[in-house]
Amino acid sequence: MSTINELSNLKDRRALITGASGGLGQVIAETLGELGADLLLIDRDNKQLKELSDRLEKKWQININYEVCDLERQDQRLELIKLIKDNNLSINILVNNAAFVGTSDLTGWAVPFEEQTLETWRRALEVNLTAIFELCQKLYPVLKIENGSSIINISSIYGLYAPDWSLYEGTTMSNPAAYNASKGGLLQLTRWLATNMAPHVRVNAISPGGIFRNQPEIFVKRYEKKTPLQRMATEDDFRGTIAYLASDLSKYITGQNLIVDGGWGIW
Repeated sequence: MSTINELSNLKDRRALITGASGGLGQVIAETLGELGADLLLIDRDNKQLKELSDRLEKKWQININYEVCDLERQDQRLELIKLIKDNNLSINILVNNAAFVGTSDLTGWAVPFEEQTLETWRRALEVNLTAIFELCQKLYPVLKIENGSSIINISSIYGLYAPDWSLYEGTTMSNPAAYNASKGGLLQLTRWLATNMAPHVRVNAISPGGIFRNQPEIFVKRYEKKTPLQRMATEDDFRGTIAYLASDLSKYITGQNLIVDGGWGIW
């Protein structure tokens, strides 16, 4: 019978993490590194990736590679996949964390429905859905031959629920249709992949609730009032969920979506 330490040990496994230099991405990398996994970190900023790589290598004595890749661009995605295959890099864990979230000053994004543009719609779906489909498809041959292979897709509560527009009144924040549609699509893609990749690769999703990132105070107060645990999430709240789905702790779990939202969706 296996112990919890044995089941959670990721030594001799490698995790590919997209969006690795972001707030949640860094926590994912930190968590998997602590459990012994070697890492392949992916993001758009070389400097941030190098700093993260140096810090985690020193802290956990693991092997880390990093590559700059803009997942909105198919040519760069294909270059990344070619690099992995040409160098015979093993991949046991794929964490699709990168997401197109836009900004309040992006034209056609954080605006009323009538003003949202097809350009921002297409950009969001390209990163949040199409890129993930392509990475999963092209890396399946790599994942299926490795031990304990697991894909973790980072979705959102807004892949499950409609936004409460009263939260945003008096702020420049918004909740574009493309973000919701892409995250909802990702949950169904997770289920579809789970049936197609079984029994070789497990595929699950995590749907985070709102993470505190210095949003306007009025928004934070409204959000916390609506949440049973009475606070927004922090990145640290996802360490356990990541460790669980990436490791053999969840070796009989596939096609599932773990909602980490402080109870937001139970009302």
